[in-house]
Amino acid sequence: MEELNYDERYMKQALLEAQKAYEKDEVPVGAVIVCNNRIIARSHNLTETLTDVTAHAEMQAITSASSFLGGKYLIDCTLYVTVEPCPMCAAALGWSQISRIVYGTSDEKRGYLKFAPLTLHPQTRVTHGILAEEAAGLMKRFFQNKR
Repeated sequence: MEELNYDERYMKQALLEAQKAYEKDEVPVGAVIVCNNRIIARSHNLTETLTDVTAHAEMQAITSASSFLGGKYLIDCTLYVTVEPCPMCAAALGWSQISRIVYGTSDEKRGYLKFAPLTLHPQTRVTHGILAEEAAGLMKRFFQNKR
């Protein structure tokens, strides 16, 4: 039960990041990386802002957390991300050896589980469905406004 409380607490922080992306007219995905019960990286999608297709929230968070820790491995860290990572992000997370990934809503069209379910490091634990309705609602509002 305690882990669920932490998961919701940190997912709310990822949702705040997703809201920042939404306000910048970016696809509203937000992420935070936690190590030793402390947020060490915060990010959101910046693909439009940076004109960079790789500037996903997870990629930005990996870079920031690695810089903070002074190394490329994110062992003993947890990524909280509002939407299931895509295959590119899952591969980067696999290389980072992140210990745990917690995501909100699934991405049936472009999520890693559809295309590359074995991409993550074998010891990475995955939890999904944390505040999924909130994450999905933000995505739906964003794409409805685009139509």
